[in-house]
Amino acid sequence: MNNEITLSEVQEFIAGFWYHYDQGHFHELGARFGDEIEYVSRSESGNCPFENLLAAELHGGAQTLEWMIAHRNENPYPLRHHATNVFRTGTDSGPHGDVTLVRFYLYVNQITNAVPFDVSSCVVDAGIRRGPDGLVFTSLQVVLDAEDSIPFAQYSTKTAASSAASS
Repeated sequence: MNNEITLSEVQEFIAGFWYHYDQGHFHELGARFGDEIEYVSRSESGNCPFENLLAAELHGGAQTLEWMIAHRNENPYPLRHHATNVFRTGTDSGPHGDVTLVRFYLYVNQITNAVPFDVSSCVVDAGIRRGPDGLVFTSLQVVLDAEDSIPFAQYSTKTAASSAASS
C-alpha cells in the first residue's frame, strides 16, 4: 500500500492550517498537530529586536497548541498567512509512520488604515504524516526574515565566511 502524501494534499493541508490559525479556529489547529510535533520559531539571526515575540521551542501537540493560541491572541485581526512555493524535500520514517518533508515561504500581512501592510516573511520546513483523522504536522521550523536585504553576492560571501568559521 502506497502511503505517499501528494503535493496537492500537502498544499491543501498547509493552506487550511494557516486559514484556521488566522481565523482563530483553535480546535482545527489542535487536530493538525501530531503528538510528537517539534515546533521551533525564531528569526534567521536569532537576535532580532522582537525575538522575544516570536521565539519558541516547543515539544508535543498540547504545548504547541497552547503557544499558538497565545501567539494568535496577541496579534491583530485580520491577519493573513500566505504559504507559497510549497514543495516536497524528501521523506523520513518517524515513530508514527512515514513523514513527508516540505519547505515553503510564508508571507504575512495585516490591514492598517484600510490598506494591506506587510508584516513578515519566513522560510518554513515541516514534516507531515498521515494520522487516523487526516494529515498532521510532526515538525514545524519557522525562520523569520528579520535582516535587511542586501545584494545576493554580499549575502553569499557572508554565509560562506560564517560556514568556514564554524567548521
